Amino acid sequence: MRYPRPLAPGDTIAVTATSSGVQEDAMPLLDAAVRRLRDSGYEVVLGDCLLGGTHISAPAADRAAELMAMLLDPAVSAVVPPWGGETGIDLLPLLDFDALRAAEPTWFAGYSDTSTLLTPITLLTGTATLHSGNLVDVPNRLPGSFSSWLDVAGLAAGSVLRQESSALRWRRLDGGNGELDLSGRLIGGCIETITHITGSPFGGTSALGPTIVYVEACEDGAFSICRALHGMRLAGFFDSAVAVLIGRSSAPDAPSLTQDDAVRDALGMLGVPIVADVEFGHVPPQLTIVNGALGRLRWSQHENVLEQTLA
Repeated sequence: MRYPRPLAPGDTIAVTATSSGVQEDAMPLLDAAVRRLRDSGYEVVLGDCLLGGTHISAPAADRAAELMAMLLDPAVSAVVPPWGGETGIDLLPLLDFDALRAAEPTWFAGYSDTSTLLTPITLLTGTATLHSGNLVDVPNRLPGSFSSWLDVAGLAAGSVLRQESSALRWRRLDGGNGELDLSGRLIGGCIETITHITGSPFGGTSALGPTIVYVEACEDGAFSICRALHGMRLAGFFDSAVAVLIGRSSAPDAPSLTQDDAVRDALGMLGVPIVADVEFGHVPPQLTIVNGALGRLRWSQHENVLEQTLA
């Protein structure tokens, strides 16, 4: 894996809306988030593809060109969108993955629809990306051992990041209750968006070796999540998984199928540990997961820890 150089105050962070734009009534949120970055000592560059009252900030070609320019600009140390959206998948055929693979790596952070871009960039270029809160999602304070994307982007290659559960313990959905100590490369994202890249040239995980796959439901009901996870499994996304992490979710159950049951129905036949209520995704607080990092999952009745080595 390739890890960008550590982010530090004085470096430049570029902001572009790779999917949904910022509407006028949400500008105070963006302004406050940018101000926090600048108050922390970072230079902030705002892209042209940023505003917009629809589900996209600009045509796909413009959004792709701006993202590529930022990721390839040696003066830019990190790129983050204000938030996710709906159709960031339209950028994938327009990105030059060969150029990204040949360039010095740049941190790229976000989650939700942004994971539709983060995951393929890691899989196709070998560059670590950060599954974390988007720019306006990051709170001023995180609990316990949680690290924000800014904290993690400041780590050097070889560093070890340790984050453990907050107030709510992680649960086993696979029926096991014995202690776990498993390792694998971390990869995953939002179920509703990355399900559409699995089985495509942008979603193959086999080159990573053993994986710890993490997935989370944003808002789809249990039937839709069940179908999506079945499809991802059939497409091979979980073929090398030694464990699956399920993010804490407020997505609705169905009368005859809960979200937990949806996971068990689609993934239970994998025969690997499935750990739920892990703090990533759409229910805060959010720990940061480094796509491509070597993860170590430790679970017991007394300890819930995800350790990540940038190696």
